[in-house]
Amino acid sequence: MIKVRVDEFSGTIELARPERRNALSRSMLKDLQQAFTDLHQEKKVRAVIITGSESCFCAGMDLHEMHATSIDESSQQQWHEDAMAYRDLLDQMLRFPKPVIAAINGPAIGGGAGLVCASDIVIAGNSARFGVPATKRGIVAGMVVPLVVFRIGAGQAANLMLAARMIDAAEALRLNLFHETVDDQQVWVRANQVAGECAAGAAEAIALTKRMLNEHIGEQMMTLLTTGAAVTATSKTTEAAREGMAAFVEKREPEWP
Repeated sequence: MIKVRVDEFSGTIELARPERRNALSRSMLKDLQQAFTDLHQEKKVRAVIITGSESCFCAGMDLHEMHATSIDESSQQQWHEDAMAYRDLLDQMLRFPKPVIAAINGPAIGGGAGLVCASDIVIAGNSARFGVPATKRGIVAGMVVPLVVFRIGAGQAANLMLAARMIDAAEALRLNLFHETVDDQQVWVRANQVAGECAAGAAEAIALTKRMLNEHIGEQMMTLLTTGAAVTATSKTTEAAREGMAAFVEKREPEWP
């Protein structure tokens, strides 16, 4: 459900599950962690591009998989394992010693928005969108919240996330969630050009620079992500979450308890 390709100086991870709008399943989270580990060890890869297949970047976590789990008696342990798997992926991206470039070829929603905010550089197509609709699903995007705050500040994050706003590429660019917008057909091409610009620097200097860029959030961010994982897992055990996910799967408006 992901594809990995190595080019001259870049590695590309493609979320390849278009029938689910590249939603993140449990197996995909494991595959993504392994892909970053493999590309870390690939010396010729100087930057990693993460993108989505077809016309979507990532629709977030797989709510169909989540809904199926919500009726199982062992769900609480599963929610914890799911949240920690996503937390570990975000942690890995933030600590990754090579630049991570998000090539946003369509909507980046929920967990997909978290992948955007855990990336170092974001190139988006003009039709890309960004949003975190978790509250409309009765759940908490506990690990996305601190990343959005880190990128754009608490005030803008509150306006975006409490109202579950979906914003277009121009607005995301204005808020500094995206760094550059291009024609949709040029998203990967431009991301690869940026990867080449990064590759012109010394690998060790790039790694240390990235470490310095994220060092000031360091342990605080890891604590926030771990706390967020716990809040996310807990929120999925509520009646609101059960109703929100059922409404999503049944394509109707939720009726909150």
